[in-house]
Amino acid sequence: MLIYHLNANGESIAEFTSGSDLISSPDEMLEIMTEAGYNGSVGLIIHDKSLHKDFFDLKTGVAGAILQKFSNYRMKLTVIGDFSVFKSKSLQDFIRESNNRGTICFVDSLEKAL
Repeated sequence: MLIYHLNANGESIAEFTSGSDLISSPDEMLEIMTEAGYNGSVGLIIHDKSLHKDFFDLKTGVAGAILQKFSNYRMKLTVIGDFSVFKSKSLQDFIRESNNRGTICFVDSLEKAL
């Protein structure tokens, strides 16, 4: 389910709120992105609990494939969660680098996401 918010610039940002559904593939993410974009959103917010655990294991390639969709379709993504629980140095480096670039961000609250 998508909930729509306006950011400080007045742009629509979609927030994916899942019940028990986990996003585990690039195709599933693309469906959500398509719906959000069709409804005028320039960005998407996903909670870490909505992402399959393979997303946070960079060796699986799931994160790279999903994030490539956002790059290709020029849509911003913000993932909300507590990322300190992940001890992988490569994942922490990836999060830090993503936050520096700004297209893909990892934050700890909805307020920061908007």
